[in-house]
Amino acid sequence: MDNSRFSTTYRKMGHDRPLAAIRVHRAAGDPRRGWLVAGHHVIPVALGRGGIIANKREGDGGTPKGTFFPQQLWWRADRAPRPQTFLPVRAIRAEDAWCENPASRHYNRRIRLDPGMSGDRLTREDRLYDFIVEIDHNTRPRISGRGSAVFLHLARPNFSPTAGCVSMTRTAMLQLLRRLGTDTKIVIG
Repeated sequence: MDNSRFSTTYRKMGHDRPLAAIRVHRAAGDPRRGWLVAGHHVIPVALGRGGIIANKREGDGGTPKGTFFPQQLWWRADRAPRPQTFLPVRAIRAEDAWCENPASRHYNRRIRLDPGMSGDRLTREDRLYDFIVEIDHNTRPRISGRGSAVFLHLARPNFSPTAGCVSMTRTAMLQLLRRLGTDTKIVIG
């Protein structure tokens, strides 16, 4: 597709700037499922196994309630072309990982893992992290034990619960990315 033609068409549709806000709500009947509302789009999502919770703690499986902002998109360049988005974009490398150890000074930050080291690598085989929207949950200030690695990412085929993230289909993620910018509020709860 000719990107210039796509951009022009997209702008005519009113998509020349990011959404001001998106909202994530729990679905009736199952606290581990939800709906993400982005403009006129309603997207089914999987939530944390603990549902949406106000007092997030490391390992509780809850999706944190609150208002957050996307920081950047992490993407597997070896698996997909660079998606269109208003977010800063960073290709995921083999050594990229996320620190989930509350005792570490790198807690809730990207870290580098050398081959053979263990940790939550961003290069997952199951494709859940082919696209990751990093949000500012527990970043300013970072508080040990208040939750780490809370992302928007791809869902499992059966929409099983996450460890605390918000996940969706690849198609929905690509549509959402076109409307996300660093000033887009992500309201969960």
